[in-house]
Amino acid sequence: MKKSKSGRVFLSVLSAAAFGIVAGCASPRADAPFAIYDDVKEVKTFELARTAQSWDGAELPNYPVGKPELIVKRYVFPRGSKLGWHHHPVMNYGILQQGELTIIGLDGKEKTVKAGEAVVEMVGTIHHGENRGDKTVVLDMFYISQKGTPTAVQHPEIK
Repeated sequence: MKKSKSGRVFLSVLSAAAFGIVAGCASPRADAPFAIYDDVKEVKTFELARTAQSWDGAELPNYPVGKPELIVKRYVFPRGSKLGWHHHPVMNYGILQQGELTIIGLDGKEKTVKAGEAVVEMVGTIHHGENRGDKTVVLDMFYISQKGTPTAVQHPEIK
């Protein structure tokens, strides 16, 4: 069966469109937090945070004495969710992998962390987190603790 020139052009356009759709699915989204690194040609190091203060400006406590226990946790906050009021008895920091997380202190002070940003949490200060954005939040937190010490103490009495 012989195809007309217009039929061949149509198939070429259709093939190009299909390839573009498949290629688009395989490539990272331009709004993904790590898309900025896609064109890096060699190993690079980026310092995301270096501080002796938590996000609210309070000085971090002295480093614990004794054998350390390092803990890594991933938190997932669905859209519209809130983590209950709590405080951390140990130092911790994290990197927001996806979404936007708003952290609110009991005093009303707020900080919104965006995907790809680091946050140094408060120690001993009551606060909570909320996902006010339109994406699920994925947050990786790193705790510097000692065996038997909780990473967080909940305060259900605070509404």
